[in-house]
Amino acid sequence: MNPEDVEYEPVSVKAVLAEMKDTAELLIDLSYSSVLHANDELAAEVLDLEERMDILQLQARMSLMMAARSPEDAEELAPVLGVVGAAEKISDAAGDIAKVVIEDIGLPDAIRAALPEAVETTIRCKLTADSSYADQTLGDINMETETGVRVVAIHRAGEWVTNPHHETVLRADDILLLRGRDDGLRTVHEAATGLRYDPPDLEEPAIGDLERAVDSIVLMKDMSELAVDLAYGAVLFDSEGVAEEVEELEAEVDALKSRFEAWTLRAASRVEDPVSLRGLVQLASATEMISDAALEIAEGVLRGIDAHPVVAAAVKESDEVIIRLRVAPGSHLADATLGDRRVKTETGMRVIAVRRAGGKEWVVSPGPTTRLHAGDLIIAKGTRAGAERLGELVGDEREFDE
Repeated sequence: MNPEDVEYEPVSVKAVLAEMKDTAELLIDLSYSSVLHANDELAAEVLDLEERMDILQLQARMSLMMAARSPEDAEELAPVLGVVGAAEKISDAAGDIAKVVIEDIGLPDAIRAALPEAVETTIRCKLTADSSYADQTLGDINMETETGVRVVAIHRAGEWVTNPHHETVLRADDILLLRGRDDGLRTVHEAATGLRYDPPDLEEPAIGDLERAVDSIVLMKDMSELAVDLAYGAVLFDSEGVAEEVEELEAEVDALKSRFEAWTLRAASRVEDPVSLRGLVQLASATEMISDAALEIAEGVLRGIDAHPVVAAAVKESDEVIIRLRVAPGSHLADATLGDRRVKTETGMRVIAVRRAGGKEWVVSPGPTTRLHAGDLIIAKGTRAGAERLGELVGDEREFDE
């Protein structure tokens, strides 16, 4: 549907805001993946999602305008419009990132070869009717446990299923967006499509320190994505402490952007065609826009403005919850790695960041070998039941606020 064709219809503002939150998070993930893996198909999905976000923001704005019947209503609903506008900025920035690939704006061909080994790949595939996955739930398939691959979204007949869960049924002709390592992706892709998945051939980087630049891209992506997660969490729990962390992350992304731009300018003197690096500049600018939008979402909390109940309810009803917990001395996770305690398997929660005790050091996208210590602050995403279980493991049953 074209956004220009959208007409007013009664919709739940809460439901629209919840879908906007989930869509914004997915857009960030897919747009960066399309660039890092030079994947035109993923980039096209980003533009489709961006159009969906345009429709959602129009629906939200019309519903909010209809709800304002007095100056007092307008005053209460104004911050909600701010959240809608910030989500739209995230969507636009993700679209700009995807256009680096689609419009071939300028990106080193060997960027994928410079990716750190820890970075997972996101691919797109279409589920066939004769696949063993067809008409099965993700829980029945047990894909992530057996292959290490997870379904991050499903594009089905023009509609999107974001954050699919264990009860989500896969249907023939579903477009699956899969995230994992190459070995697991080969297994899942063949089971879903009947076709072999072969990762693209990699070239040696022509720029000597391209690896360092790609490390910066990955870190900016992780930090901006984390900032968005925390911004919505700050609104949900009305937590000034979490909002302040969003502010610090935004400042760190700004600093990374400045260093990355300086690297790009220096690299331009060492390549045959400096225009081939233009996409990297656009990537850095779009990343800053995402972190700025995250700060806009959290700004009301920083200013002491109470969030409208519809915003908190929308965040609370989105597909995942975000929790912030402190590792207690002597707890099950103190001085253990995430892999040792099988945190993802045992709780269903994905630890997305760790903030070390007594300082400002962040570990973004920690892995199985990340060791936790007493006093560390962990931030995780998952279900409410999983959050309770994780709270037991770290010895902290509080949600977000310290």
